[in-house]
Amino acid sequence: MRKNRDKHIRGGFTMVELMAVLIILGLLAGVVVRNFVGQTEKAKQIQTKANLKLLSSAVKEFYMDTNRYPTEDVGLLELVEQPSDVVNWQPGGYLDSTEVPLDGWDREFIYELYPESGKPFVIKSLGADGQEGGEGYDADLLSTDR
Repeated sequence: MRKNRDKHIRGGFTMVELMAVLIILGLLAGVVVRNFVGQTEKAKQIQTKANLKLLSSAVKEFYMDTNRYPTEDVGLLELVEQPSDVVNWQPGGYLDSTEVPLDGWDREFIYELYPESGKPFVIKSLGADGQEGGEGYDADLLSTDR
């Protein structure tokens, strides 16, 4: 009698069990990827905001030393390279690096003098999409925002 029972025992998984495992793994992978992508974009936005604060402070310090803001023609490059018409320029520049930092999406910041906001200057990033406007991570980030 025992010989008959041993013949019916099979090893391995059924097709239904394998499909259930694959579906569960697919769902978990989807959740992980969605959360990871969101965190990456959030980190880029945080980095961009930090760089905006840094650049805004450097422009204000440049103004205190030179009695003028960087020109729109040269822009933020005047924070790291001494303009020919400026005498009271801080040795080594106004940034810790020899290059102007990029936004979180590796694009240059846009610098404007006397924008519509009434502020003396604005530095902006066009967000994740690189286009004017947008919502969420695609929204523009401005140095005048708090």
